[in-house]
Amino acid sequence: MLTPPVTARDHIQGPLGASVVLVEYGDYECPYCGEAYLVVKELQQRLADQLCFAFRNFPLATAHPHAESAAEAAEAAGAQGMFWEMHDVLYENQGALEDENLLEYASALGLDLRRFTREMNEQVYAPKVREDFRSGVRSGVNGTPSFFISGARYNGPFDLQSLFTALAAVAA
Repeated sequence: MLTPPVTARDHIQGPLGASVVLVEYGDYECPYCGEAYLVVKELQQRLADQLCFAFRNFPLATAHPHAESAAEAAEAAGAQGMFWEMHDVLYENQGALEDENLLEYASALGLDLRRFTREMNEQVYAPKVREDFRSGVRSGVNGTPSFFISGARYNGPFDLQSLFTALAAVAA
């Protein structure tokens, strides 16, 4: 089971009271998460207001050296109201997650660069990223992407048809 359940503390798209809640524990440098990113986008199109999607950080730092700083960049953007925009840019540019790339993305999104740079240098959002990671561990996550559908761990394939079928069964 998902621990803790989805709340307004999470980064969500769609209504919190939707008929189905999909939570992803993801890593911005993980190629499988990059594939899942496109699948989730399509699911959101298909299910619209029936779906609430929440993203939680689960950077696998030993395998992906830029994952933690990318997660912190998403959180720093979120503090300026641009989490989802940064989330999308990071997944669409997985091969370019160096610090200078993160700053370029922040600039392109129109973020306050002084604030972004200061918060990144001070690792202001590292505790939030660690909190997400720990919640994943408590929920049984051991790799990315990991999905939960309305609180229950989804262990099937994360291709479009498989996930759509699992979500539709819960939404019905």
